[in-house]
Amino acid sequence: MSRIIIIGGGVAGISAAARLAPHAAVTLLEGEDSLAYHASGRSAAMFLRNYGNATIKALNAASADHHHHADGGVLSPRGMMMVASAGHEGAFAADSADLGLEEITLDEAARLWPILNRDTIIHAAYREDAQDLDTDLLIQNFARSARAHGAQIVTGARVGAITRQAGIWRVTTTDGQVHEGDLVVNAAGAWADTVAQMAGLTPLGIQPYRRSMARIALPAGMSPADWPFVDGVGESWYCKPDAGALIVSPADEDPVEPQDAWAEDMVLAEGLARYQEAVTEPVTRMLANWAGLRSFAPDRALVIGADADEPTFFWCAGQGGYGFQTAPAASQLLADLALGAVPALDTATVKALDPKRFS
Repeated sequence: MSRIIIIGGGVAGISAAARLAPHAAVTLLEGEDSLAYHASGRSAAMFLRNYGNATIKALNAASADHHHHADGGVLSPRGMMMVASAGHEGAFAADSADLGLEEITLDEAARLWPILNRDTIIHAAYREDAQDLDTDLLIQNFARSARAHGAQIVTGARVGAITRQAGIWRVTTTDGQVHEGDLVVNAAGAWADTVAQMAGLTPLGIQPYRRSMARIALPAGMSPADWPFVDGVGESWYCKPDAGALIVSPADEDPVEPQDAWAEDMVLAEGLARYQEAVTEPVTRMLANWAGLRSFAPDRALVIGADADEPTFFWCAGQGGYGFQTAPAASQLLADLALGAVPALDTATVKALDPKRFS
C-alpha cells in the first residue's frame, strides 16, 4: 500500500484524505491546532451552482449530488437575490445571466427581503435553488470518513522541510517529527506555492486575496432567518442571515502574503456603506468582524494533478472562493489521478485543472 502525505487540513486536504484513505496509508499534516482554521473556517458557506468560471461550474455540478445526499446531505434552503441601482443595467443583465437569476418585481423582492430600499434599488433578480452549505458538517463528514479508513490526522504539525531521496518523500515538521511517503499532496491553500518551493519545485503563481466579513445587528424583533443571500451587482457587497443577525462582506479582494488574515476598518466601512445604500435599516452596531484568504491560480481555476516536473507531487490548490462548493468533485479527481484511475470528470475539465497548463 502506498503512503501519501497530505499537507494542509482545510477542506481541500481533508476531502482528499477521505478519498485516498480507503486505498493508501494517509497522513495529513495541519500546521494549526484545528482543521479548517484559515480560509475554510471563514467561508460564506453557500452552494451556488452558477458561481465561478466554466471550469468551476463543472466542478460545482459534479459535486451537487454529494452535497445533497452523502451522509444525509449538508445543504438547506436559502435562495439568492441580486439587486442593482440605476446606472447598472448592463452589469445587472450580465450578472443575472451568468448566475442563472431571473428578474423579479420590486414587490416580490421586498417580500423576500423586507429591508430592500426602493428609493435606491430599481432591479432585482432571484433563484430559489441557492442553498446554505453546512461547512463544519462537511469537514466533519470527510474527517470521520478519513479516520474510519485509517488516515492519521496530525494537527499542530507545521512543515519545516521537505526532501526526496531514493524515491521517498520526507516531510519534517518544526518540532522535528519526520513523516515519509511515496506521494505528497499539496493542499496548503495560501501557502501552496511556499510548500512547492520547499519541495524544490516551481511555484505556480497562486495568490492569496483577503476577503472580509462583518456581523451586524438588526432591530429587535426582526428575524432574518428566511431571507435570501443577497448580492450587490458586480459583487460589490453581499450579505446573508447568520444566527439572528446578518453577515455583510465588502467583497474585497486585496492581494496579501499568506497569513492569518484580519479585516481592515476602512475596507469594512466602505463595504458597509455600499450595503447601506440598498437597505432601509441603518447599520448601528457591528457585532464581530473577521477576514479569510481566497487563493487563486492565475486563470482562477483550481489546480489539481501531478506537478509538471515531479509526478509524485500532487497539487490540490487554488480553490479561491469555491473550495467547499467544489470539494467532492475536486477531491475525487485528485484521488483518481493519484491512484492511477480513470477520472470521473470529463477530459476537458481535467485538462483545465491540470498544473501542467502553466508549463
